[in-house]
Amino acid sequence: MNYKGARIQVLDLPGIIEGASDGKGRGRQVISTARTCNLILIVLDAGKPLTHKKIIEQELFSFGIRINQTEPNVKVTKKESGGIDYQEMTPQTKGMNTDVCRVVLKEFKISCAQVILREDVTVDQFIDVIEGNRSYIPGLYVFNKIDSLTIEEMDILDQMPNYVPISSQHEWNLEELMEEIWDRTNMIRIYTKPKGQMPDYDEPVILHSEGNPSVEEFCNRIHRSLMDQFSHAWVWGKSAKHQPQRCGKEHRLTDEDVVSIVKKAG
Repeated sequence: MNYKGARIQVLDLPGIIEGASDGKGRGRQVISTARTCNLILIVLDAGKPLTHKKIIEQELFSFGIRINQTEPNVKVTKKESGGIDYQEMTPQTKGMNTDVCRVVLKEFKISCAQVILREDVTVDQFIDVIEGNRSYIPGLYVFNKIDSLTIEEMDILDQMPNYVPISSQHEWNLEELMEEIWDRTNMIRIYTKPKGQMPDYDEPVILHSEGNPSVEEFCNRIHRSLMDQFSHAWVWGKSAKHQPQRCGKEHRLTDEDVVSIVKKAG
């Protein structure tokens, strides 16, 4: 699928049924594929109850996928000795304290560790950090067949976060769906400009980044060895203070910047 010059790979996975996380209906193979994605689209029938939505959420959760959650800002460092060093950098209101921490760590046979909580977390989130094998992936609920809904039913759907209503039959609202996919995968287009030539607007370099990627990340995306020969870069676009701007590898790029890499002499 092509959108805004980017080739986006879409995997159409079989439906997830109840018990999939335990292997029912080859569910483990299906869900394990979902762990590698940048975004999960959960397609639902807008005319049916939301029980399917809850089943899918529970199966993904049981398999270690955390939809629309960020990784807790908690650090657990195992030590050889010294017992449990528990530190709260922010007040805990969701159940965590020194005693709970010790009980949980004991369950995982951890007797010596430094624990630093930099945000208010639940016990389940703390366990996720200790397990260390959770995937935090953005998700988008795509409600199809909205042409069969009334205005009142659409108003109810509209209260739900992270959703896009569409009608695949009538091709309604597909552009908004594509825009949501683009935004939630944090894709940024950077155009290359060979020396003495026009920028290549047909084949942008696509970077995934929650913040603005650096020139170094851009170079590594093209080829790992490019930084060994890097001298500086000329940048045109919103990130440049003037057009063009000579930049180092730390310069932060924005969507649709044009970059020309200059290699070291000799």
